[in-house]
Amino acid sequence: MSDSLDSWYHEKESAWLYGRVAAYEPDPAKSRMFRQLGEAAAEQALKWQALDPTRQYAFTPSTRARIVASLVKRFGPRATRHVLAAMKLRGISVYTAGPSAGHDMPTSISEVGQRHRGISGGNLRATVFGINDGLVSNAALVMGIAGAGSSPGTVLVTGVAGLLAGALSMAAGEYVSVRSQRDMYEYQIALEREELDEYPEEEAEELALIYAARGMDLDKAREITRELVTRPEQALEVLAREELGLNPSDLGSPWGAASSSFIAFSIGAILPLLPFLVGPSLGLASGGAIAWTIGITLVSLAGIGLAISLFTGRQAWRGALRMVLIGGGAGVIAWLVGRLLGVALA
Repeated sequence: MSDSLDSWYHEKESAWLYGRVAAYEPDPAKSRMFRQLGEAAAEQALKWQALDPTRQYAFTPSTRARIVASLVKRFGPRATRHVLAAMKLRGISVYTAGPSAGHDMPTSISEVGQRHRGISGGNLRATVFGINDGLVSNAALVMGIAGAGSSPGTVLVTGVAGLLAGALSMAAGEYVSVRSQRDMYEYQIALEREELDEYPEEEAEELALIYAARGMDLDKAREITRELVTRPEQALEVLAREELGLNPSDLGSPWGAASSSFIAFSIGAILPLLPFLVGPSLGLASGGAIAWTIGITLVSLAGIGLAISLFTGRQAWRGALRMVLIGGGAGVIAWLVGRLLGVALA
């Protein structure tokens, strides 16, 4: 497919999807915004078509677009906003920001995009949950092996193997996930840059419609966005944030995500193994090592529950108790299963 035909098809498909989103969006202002964005996409398709009027143009929605439209019909635009963003539909950020979320609309060009800046707690939250995954999974593994009557050496070797397997699996999964997400974001931002270079007035109008859907006066929104597109780099950043819901400066590093995941999981997974690592030098018997593993695991689970409460806003003691019950329950089940298998295979 040629570049012009590909661009024409993309605009036609976007216009078609905008129509579906507008039809199933219950909020009149948002529905009107998506309908207007669809009209703008249709007009853009006509411009591409005019570049080669001798070609036969026939539009049929792709299978992917039809599936997305079905999801929108079934669950609504808000619930499917991440899928719509992946289809490069603009205006999806109205579901994640705006006056209703406690943000003030910009009143001048210097304020555009400023409310999005700040430090995210996402990395810290991911680290806490990574440690929790390593702790629970390896503690359950250790308890299962110990319940089967294995020697302390066997428990230690199995636990180390579980640590490495889990940490490497988590790291590989995070790398693939962040790499794929980054590729998608970079592709979408590159397309946005091309469209901003070629059609700055249309991009300004689309952004103005988004601001208007959030409650800003349309004339004021147009004044701000028309001035914004005269500053390409700032305009690209704002368009990526407002139209695509992306942060160009925070796409994430695949290797950074993989290494952080590996380290976090390993920290959690090594805690249940500490009694078996230092036990021989302290003269701990197998039963003593297991007792220490249980104690360390329960205390660590309580600490993780306290940390998680910082992100959930729930009472700290409830978070600690819930983690102790969940992680402790997993350990008990693993112990019982290991015990049954040990007896059956003896």
